[in-house]
Amino acid sequence: MFAITAITGRVGGALAETLLSTGQGVRAVVRDEKKGAPWAARGCDVVIADMEDAGPLTKALTGVEGAFILLPPLFDPSPGFPETRAMIAVIREALEKAAPPKAVVLSTVGADAMQPNLLNGLRFLEEALASLPMPLTFLRAAWFMENAEWDIASARDEGVIRSCLQPLDRPIAMIATADVGRTAAELLLEDWNDKRVVELQAEERVSPNRIAAAFGKALGREVKAEVVARDTWEATFRAHGMNNPVPRMQMLDGFNEGWIDFRDRGAHVRKGRVGIDEAVASLVARKDKPA
Repeated sequence: MFAITAITGRVGGALAETLLSTGQGVRAVVRDEKKGAPWAARGCDVVIADMEDAGPLTKALTGVEGAFILLPPLFDPSPGFPETRAMIAVIREALEKAAPPKAVVLSTVGADAMQPNLLNGLRFLEEALASLPMPLTFLRAAWFMENAEWDIASARDEGVIRSCLQPLDRPIAMIATADVGRTAAELLLEDWNDKRVVELQAEERVSPNRIAAAFGKALGREVKAEVVARDTWEATFRAHGMNNPVPRMQMLDGFNEGWIDFRDRGAHVRKGRVGIDEAVASLVARKDKPA
């Protein structure tokens, strides 16, 4: 049996589906018992725990063959990342006490970047867990294709997606969440020693122009990408409710300037199966599906 945190999300759900399809046992770690009900109906062992209390999380990670750890994303952290650091401390304590034989930890492209930016939280996670005794795989995933979900309305209504990634013809490493979950499941079923880093991206890198083309194909209309000027970012993000937009802006600078990337621009990465056309089409279909 494998313990999966964040099983109700896209990555955790895809991971669980992959394991269940191969006859593996799954322990669903959820914050809300109601959200665990569908997984209980699938035969999963459901345990209530979160990243704020090491006691229940330790119980959830005890007595399993392996564990999948996902640090809840925080897109508007306080200066110094105190919320993230508190959750990391809970994760480390729980893993140390539960001592699962192995764990796959979701990380990110750019986790090795030392420049200040939003992804530093996952660097802190890798650093905090690196001294644990069990074998660990840090799965560094590329930019999620599903981030394009924010562009559905403007693509459909205006024929435009507005991008902070720029220039618009510059492709970056991206990945579909289905591939992240599938790969995490494959990694959990592997045997390895000590610590390792696995980088993951799609077969082809993706530019904002390419995302616009994918929307055009999915929506059956012309869609173009437009640049969101760098000098408007802070005001825009604050207007959307952010209190501390600087780390997010630094992260975008990292992608645009190239210092957030895989080693050797992905020469040694694992590759996903899902392309941007399929990912965007799935997003649009899901948005159009009746509630």
